[in-house]
Amino acid sequence: MKNSLYLLFLGLTVGLFASCSQEVKVLSSVDTPSPLVEEYSDMVVPPNIAPLNFFVDAEDGQEALVLTCDGKSISAVCKDGAIIPELDAWKDWATPDKPVEVKHCRLENGKWIAYRPFTFRFAKEEIDPYLAYRLIPPGYTLWNEMGIYQRNLENFEETAILENVQTDRNCMNCHSFCVQDPGKMMFHLRAKHAGTILVKDGNIRKLETRTEQTMSALVYPYWHPGGNYIAFSVNDTKQLFHTNHTNRIEVMDLASDVVVYDVERNEIIATPLTFGEESFETFPSFSADGKTLYFCSARKQALPDSIEALKYHLCAISFDEKTGTFGNRVDTLFHAERMDRSVSFPRVSPDGRFLMVTLADHATFPIWHQEADLWMLDMQDGNKLVSLDALNSTSVESYHSWSSNGRWIVFSSRRTDGLHTRPYIAYIGADGSVGKPFVLPQERGDFYQGCMNSFNIPELVKGKVETGSYALIQKVLDNEKEQVKMNRKINLTE
Repeated sequence: MKNSLYLLFLGLTVGLFASCSQEVKVLSSVDTPSPLVEEYSDMVVPPNIAPLNFFVDAEDGQEALVLTCDGKSISAVCKDGAIIPELDAWKDWATPDKPVEVKHCRLENGKWIAYRPFTFRFAKEEIDPYLAYRLIPPGYTLWNEMGIYQRNLENFEETAILENVQTDRNCMNCHSFCVQDPGKMMFHLRAKHAGTILVKDGNIRKLETRTEQTMSALVYPYWHPGGNYIAFSVNDTKQLFHTNHTNRIEVMDLASDVVVYDVERNEIIATPLTFGEESFETFPSFSADGKTLYFCSARKQALPDSIEALKYHLCAISFDEKTGTFGNRVDTLFHAERMDRSVSFPRVSPDGRFLMVTLADHATFPIWHQEADLWMLDMQDGNKLVSLDALNSTSVESYHSWSSNGRWIVFSSRRTDGLHTRPYIAYIGADGSVGKPFVLPQERGDFYQGCMNSFNIPELVKGKVETGSYALIQKVLDNEKEQVKMNRKINLTE
């Protein structure tokens, strides 16, 4: 019986793909632009990505695409609200550094009629083959089911790194990788079995990161490129719920500091320049060469009354990997007052030239701020700040991460409905030019209509996380934790 059901399912699946990828013979054309032009023309696509989802407003079988690249053509018809070419045909056909002609067709009286053709192109550079993210309902009432997952971008395979149904339904968050290395990762656990799971070189550790000298456990991680340090902040975080406001939720820090964790010594390193009561510091990240620590900093405010006056600057301090010490001054790269905006999520390109940030009207947790947009500093052009209009929408753009070759960015956006976060991918040229973003491709055209979870913290990864769920579960359930120490000697370099 089980085999019969499997064969039936296999037959239905083959039939599905056959219906999507049937041959389309265009008999005539009209000089009218396709409804897909605005979203898909002139787009730049990774040559190793799974087939794109070309979303259409049409009944099944009534619209189609004929795609031609380097003299070869494939075709597909719409099903479940999208035209999605068959995976194997797409993989054999996609050609790096080549343009694609798109003929969008509609079926009239049994004949395929084509709109005016348009083009997009495949980039020369590939994207990292995996994307990691947390799936979680988009609110604060249904958080008991979540997990950290990885998606093979070259096909549609999604596998769980860890699901909280396996760990007594606790919260898990802040997954982070060292320069996109799947063998060096970490994430936090809250509530039952709380702690920080650190994976490096095949070893799994469970840490207790709160100390007598810090106000909280370590949060908002960012690895040093050398793999021996992780920058964190410690935060006294509170959240408010608006009863009548465009932004549903406000998250704020009543206090916060930035520190660095020494992975080998199991101790926290701090400097008075990022660890004190007169200002708030949060969201640290290292430069590509590891010699600079970026972070967001704001003058202390009386909260929540002065929440709209809370504006974070983008700051930097030098860091010496060999000695584990900080520089003796903080430089401000972006003054919040100049644009009356607030900075969060600084992320540096692998070549060190560009630093992408999220700007919102105030505070430092913009994932519910409808006005939040992505901007970029050109570090080789006097820290010139550039608006990334091609990436932004009328809703929230927030978290973002770079590919290992610096040519791709993945970012979070609520542009579809203002509620659910979806991952979007875009090309970034060596000169900082930005391509049109496209949503993470899925196997079914109606996937996002039925997906009630948000994709949280999308991170590009150079390969599959091979650390097994069973080993992670065993470590999570282990009540023994390594207590992180605070280095009492707070050093400044001369």
